Amino acid sequence: MTAAAKRSLLAGLRWTSLRLRLVVVFALVALTAAVSASGIAYWLNREAVLTRTQDAALGDFRQEMQNRAASLPLHPTKDDLQNAAVQMASSSPGYSVLLVDKRDGDKPIVGNSNLDTFTLDNVPLSLQQQVNRKQPVEAGNTYPYHLFWQRTSIRGTPYLVAGTRIIGGGPTGYMLKSLDQERQDLNSLAWSLGIATGLALVGSALLAQAAATTVLRPVQRLGDAARKLGEGKLDTRLVVSGTDELADLSRTFNRAASSLEKKVADMSAREESSRRFVADMSHELRTPLTAITAVAEVLEDEADSLDPMIAPAVHLVVSETRRLNDLVENLMEVTRFDAGTARLVLDTVDVADQVTACIDARAWLDAVDLDAERGMMVRLDPRRLDVILANLIGNALKHGGSPVRVSVRTDGDELVIEVRDHGPGIPEDVLPHVFDRFYKASASRPRSEGSGLGLSIAMENAHIHGGDITAANSPDGDGAVFVLRLPRDAEELTRTTRDHGAEARDDEGDAT
Repeated sequence: MTAAAKRSLLAGLRWTSLRLRLVVVFALVALTAAVSASGIAYWLNREAVLTRTQDAALGDFRQEMQNRAASLPLHPTKDDLQNAAVQMASSSPGYSVLLVDKRDGDKPIVGNSNLDTFTLDNVPLSLQQQVNRKQPVEAGNTYPYHLFWQRTSIRGTPYLVAGTRIIGGGPTGYMLKSLDQERQDLNSLAWSLGIATGLALVGSALLAQAAATTVLRPVQRLGDAARKLGEGKLDTRLVVSGTDELADLSRTFNRAASSLEKKVADMSAREESSRRFVADMSHELRTPLTAITAVAEVLEDEADSLDPMIAPAVHLVVSETRRLNDLVENLMEVTRFDAGTARLVLDTVDVADQVTACIDARAWLDAVDLDAERGMMVRLDPRRLDVILANLIGNALKHGGSPVRVSVRTDGDELVIEVRDHGPGIPEDVLPHVFDRFYKASASRPRSEGSGLGLSIAMENAHIHGGDITAANSPDGDGAVFVLRLPRDAEELTRTTRDHGAEARDDEGDAT
């Protein structure tokens, strides 16, 4: 699996990814709609089924009470009630019948169609009271007795219980209708609606995935293209198809990438031209400078024998010639760094010997206090280390205060060289700029003995080793402290850089 595919998969699995949020939103909307529709459908079907069954049973029971119970004698016997109840139940749509009359002394006489399933105990007391209560006959109520019903549960089974009384004298009748079949039908409907809801949820998730893929694929391509553009691949472009908003966005990206590529190319060309100009100028200056330097040295040797009025001018010419020569050398060094042609020439050296040689070559032994143990071996570029040390120590001697202390130690796999002076320190507003090219701390003194490139060149030499230089003021307020950190084995850095370059080329091959 390529790196791009891995990134795409991980992006799709993140909880914060747009794809997952789209799927979740689609699923929630579908779930809400399905549950709402299923609930409404279940409720409407439930009421329709129960009402249909209830109306059929109550209508048949009312008709049977009018046809059979009303035709019984005024004072029926138990057998009369029993026979009438059996006849009513046998012709009914599946319900049991219970007929109740009273003898003298209000002793009840009961006849039922099925003594095992329906007794007076199965009739709720509230329903009995409602059925036997005589209603006042008035304009809005023409009958003293009415048919009442109630849904109840007996031993876990739903039932419809209804009752009415014969008007003008006669038995009271009760009907018991089982609703278990309706409950099973409604349970089957509920399961069907639940399955339909689940299928709708799955379908919405698949639809959301398809929609997310359709919408997010161009966005993902746009993100990959933007990432490549940020990595410096300015020729990256998107294939545009369609006329929708995403296509317009892709066209805008392509126009922006083209404009950026053109501007970067123009800037690179101007920068390359500037670097070439500086390099050519520095190179062309070296020949006349060599001749001028030779003449200046001859004049310096003869300065004591010259007219006293001319001697100061000779010394000034010699000083400025040397300064100009150092500036040209520094410019050439900076040009090599900018062009990327600077290379390390590694060697294994004793750091203490290297620092001592740098100080001795510049006659700084009396002004520098060195704290370094012999035998501290490192692998780096001796010439570039000498340049770094010369700039740091020279800067401390020139702008700081004596004595300048140089301490050398190791910290794990790093070489640490600390250069500390005892001067006034570095102003806080200057600290962020001490390594900038041509930066002068005082705008009123644009001319100085230095070129303003020394610390910048020192930093570039540290970076090419894989190290760094930091500048700060001493915590006790006595002078400035420059700390150089370099890897003890710069060859490891060179090898790692080479391996990374090979890996980058392999990735490009895989992408192709």
